[in-house]
Amino acid sequence: MKRSKIIDLLRSGETGREVTVMGWVRTRRGNKNVAFIALNDGSIIHNIQIVADLQFFEEELIKKVTTGSALKVTGMLVESPAQGQPVEIQAKEIEILGEANPEAYPLQKKGHSLEFLRSIAHLRPRTNTFGAVLRIRHALAFAIHKFFNEKGFVYLHTPIITASDAEGAGAMFRVTTLDISNPPRLPDGSVDFSQDFFGRETNLTVSGQLEAELGALALSLVYTFGPTFRAENSNTPRHLAEFWMIEPEMAFYDIHDDMDLAEEFLKYLISYALEHCPDDLKFLNDMYDKELIERLQDVINGAFIRLTYTEAIQILKDSGQKFEFPVEWGCDLQAEHERYLVEKHFKRPVILTDYPKEIKAFYMKQNEDGKTVRAMDVLFPRIGEIIGGSQREENFDTLYRRIKELNMNEDTLWWYLDTRRFGTVPHAGFGLGFERLVLFVTGMTNIRDVIPFPRTPQNAEF
Repeated sequence: MKRSKIIDLLRSGETGREVTVMGWVRTRRGNKNVAFIALNDGSIIHNIQIVADLQFFEEELIKKVTTGSALKVTGMLVESPAQGQPVEIQAKEIEILGEANPEAYPLQKKGHSLEFLRSIAHLRPRTNTFGAVLRIRHALAFAIHKFFNEKGFVYLHTPIITASDAEGAGAMFRVTTLDISNPPRLPDGSVDFSQDFFGRETNLTVSGQLEAELGALALSLVYTFGPTFRAENSNTPRHLAEFWMIEPEMAFYDIHDDMDLAEEFLKYLISYALEHCPDDLKFLNDMYDKELIERLQDVINGAFIRLTYTEAIQILKDSGQKFEFPVEWGCDLQAEHERYLVEKHFKRPVILTDYPKEIKAFYMKQNEDGKTVRAMDVLFPRIGEIIGGSQREENFDTLYRRIKELNMNEDTLWWYLDTRRFGTVPHAGFGLGFERLVLFVTGMTNIRDVIPFPRTPQNAEF
């Protein structure tokens, strides 16, 4: 008989039929006459109860039905007399697909800390918490593609291995096939990368943006959604060395169009999660963050506040708040500053614009004041910056001058500069860190708990 998914059985209400389910045992309880087995297959946060009349099953078989073991169960789907579950299965056949020694299996029926679960990331998807997080992560990923597809964007795959540093920050992972214990060297003692696989120095990408711009300047509307890498030694609850980024780029957009799209995009994604993941969100709301669902609804129901960086600095200076990092015009805003604006001052998401050019990337369009650029950052409660974007500098002379000012290597950006030589147009885009979005939507507090296998300093396990 074909396997039924537990989510379908719990939602169908069609009882009085024989079904087969397969899944992992969460708990087994009962007495000498009957066993109640809670089975979960990952399709939904809820378990289905298997009722086994022990007179029909061998004692040795039932002994192997332990937490973590995998079962195939065939039986009759009937209405459940127990509260909180619409149906249950009266077992006719139970087959052990995989045993789990209860003395060795680490996920027994008790509370486990999130820190402990990170040490067994290969098993933590079997917990209610991580099942919920991963299903929400999936729903958000699907919604991202759905949103852009409905708006006529083209999904562009940008390279993971690159010779350019989009951010100019230099915190990149090197990719090489050279013998690291004895690399070929030039007369000055530096490594001769001309003998490397690509004939030059290459790294894992920090962003697909520059290549996405190339796509937008032909296809008008494109987006990327892929892994990115930062070799920053940041051991914080907000940083990963490997994470996923969504980066739309739009030809013929200015900074205002960019902000409009970012706000619409975030509201769409959060609405999608609320609509399609109600059980998982309710569990996380009840178990971890009693204000989660209310906070998500607040974001989609109100307009985002828009103000300039200069106005924000004045609000922070006038706040009377004592910050760990003092605030002055020209400083890069820290999470504490961003969260004050969102959580205390405005009590809603904020979009900041017109940052000092010295603290922003080379490709951002300069304003006429010569001091600021048309950047925009979207700030969220509990997260701080969730989106960073800008109108891009389309003027060749201005962009070239900025590259020279920053002593960047123009030879590695000749193709990028070409787009400003041949049919340049105003264009804009932004980047959304996927894990920060999942962090916000799930109410989790550590970014390592919203990606299946986190990569952080000193940790590449699993």
